[in-house]
Amino acid sequence: MDLRPYFDELERFADGQMAPAEQDAFELRLEQDEALADAHAAFEQFTADLRWAAGHDTLRLRLQALDDRMNERGSALARAEQLSQRRQRLSTLLGALGVVLLLAAGAVAWYLLRPSAARPAHNWEAYYQPDPGPAVTTGLLHSRPLLSEALDQYQSGHYPAALHSLGRVSPTNVGADTLTYLRGLMLLRQGQGNAAQLYLRRVADDGDAGELARRARYHLGMAYWQAKELAPALATLRDVATDSLNPYRASARRAVAAGVLD
Repeated sequence: MDLRPYFDELERFADGQMAPAEQDAFELRLEQDEALADAHAAFEQFTADLRWAAGHDTLRLRLQALDDRMNERGSALARAEQLSQRRQRLSTLLGALGVVLLLAAGAVAWYLLRPSAARPAHNWEAYYQPDPGPAVTTGLLHSRPLLSEALDQYQSGHYPAALHSLGRVSPTNVGADTLTYLRGLMLLRQGQGNAAQLYLRRVADDGDAGELARRARYHLGMAYWQAKELAPALATLRDVATDSLNPYRASARRAVAAGVLD
């Protein structure tokens, strides 16, 4: 496909150089202009091919990349060991955590029992059920250290670092749908609902993704809500609420029943 008519726009969009209004307009064109959408898909494939070719140009680069990956694996394992030691030290503070849990329970009870008029009417986070992603087990640390590092940063709330680490994970080792879904989750938690929609919609509309598509559909509804696009948010969450196989059905039904999106 000839990318030249779209190349400058696609490159600025991929690099995040568009102003918010220009980005919104471009995303709307992506949904309506089939030729632009095809060009966008071809551009992503083209850049992925370039990255692959750059990493496999010569035997020297292959060996160097392998050496770098082994170094990264060792660093990731060392960080995991440090994380394990920190968790062991934190286990001694469980007594103090009991007091914190009691205070948190009191705060939740106060929130639930206070007059409804005092509650934020359109706070999406009050109805959001996060997806922590796969657990970082010892097996995952050894088999996919870079993915483990990204998941650990995401679960710790370090979303920019998690997005950076996720960009170093190869789709051949994890799966393109899984990486796309995780990137959408991280952008949503970072407060970039508009950007998260592009990735979550790609997985939600994939009929072959199964449960992953159902999960993505729920988080897509929340991304619409975060971006203050209430009509598509309500429509998407209603769809989730009627899907008996969706693991987020109860959460979606609670948000729809509250009437905050009407």
